[in-house]
Amino acid sequence: MRALYVLLFCVLLTACDDKKDGDKSIYLPASNGNLNNISVVIDNQLWDGSVGEIIREIFAAPLMGLPSDNEPIFKLRQIPPQVFDGFATRSRIVLKIEKGDVDASTKIANDVFAKPQTVAVVTGEKMQDIITQLKETKAKIIDAFNKEEVKEKQRRIKLSLLADEKMEQQLGFTIDIPSVYRIAKATDDFFWIRKNLTSNKTIEIMFYEVPLETISQGDSTVVDIVKMRDKITKTKIPGEDDIYMSVEDAYAPSMFKTIIDNKPAYEVRGLWEMNGFTGAGPFITYAIEDEVNKRYLIADGYVYAPSLSKSEYIFELESIIKSITIK
Repeated sequence: MRALYVLLFCVLLTACDDKKDGDKSIYLPASNGNLNNISVVIDNQLWDGSVGEIIREIFAAPLMGLPSDNEPIFKLRQIPPQVFDGFATRSRIVLKIEKGDVDASTKIANDVFAKPQTVAVVTGEKMQDIITQLKETKAKIIDAFNKEEVKEKQRRIKLSLLADEKMEQQLGFTIDIPSVYRIAKATDDFFWIRKNLTSNKTIEIMFYEVPLETISQGDSTVVDIVKMRDKITKTKIPGEDDIYMSVEDAYAPSMFKTIIDNKPAYEVRGLWEMNGFTGAGPFITYAIEDEVNKRYLIADGYVYAPSLSKSEYIFELESIIKSITIK
């Protein structure tokens, strides 16, 4: 039975690799599952041992840039291989661990059992082989899973969009923002958009542009972005009695290089705090290089939600911003 299952899985992987756009020869049911939840198909013994430990260490690590260590990158659900059948195979993101007389490898395929879906298969003859594969390919797997989930979140966002044509025309880009947001401030060069969670908890996004020379290349890049952000929050959205937002000094922001709309971009994650008032939360800033227009388009999202988990809100901001297309 196990040999038959492995054979079927390989056939499905091959079929997905060979399938062209519009090919209707293979019917795939719709995938399901909550966002950022991984179905981990793994034997109970491996899950309870060192392989399971490294899986949890990698994929359930705290999400960077949040004030709490209790919010993981992904939530994990273990499924023993013998019950990975039927409805269970329709999870949108799947990590499958196979131990046996096989070469150590990591393969990622799309739309294997359902659609849309991303499946990562990690194999090895020994537990250490599997652990090595997980460590060496973790960035690739996380990136593939994140892209699948962002794509799904964007699909849901598109069901009801904010009318933001003025902003798009003024700043020269398009973006998909849910209609539950509202434009709180609009000028020629700055737009501030907000979503109320409760009466005093919000998700907010700022859009503006700066000349290319504003952000230098190298070790001072993140410093330049933080200075730019602090200047904008102090001058564009100040509160009463000289209250304003700034990046928290005690928590060093993290910076990554990424791609948005096929353009190089910087992603900075960190914490902000209020000067002159009690308040803090996470932020995520994207500086998208627009060489044609000699500028960086800045999209900056942040959350104020004391006592609430914030990972889903930061992920929402990430998904919104990654829908940007520069004109």
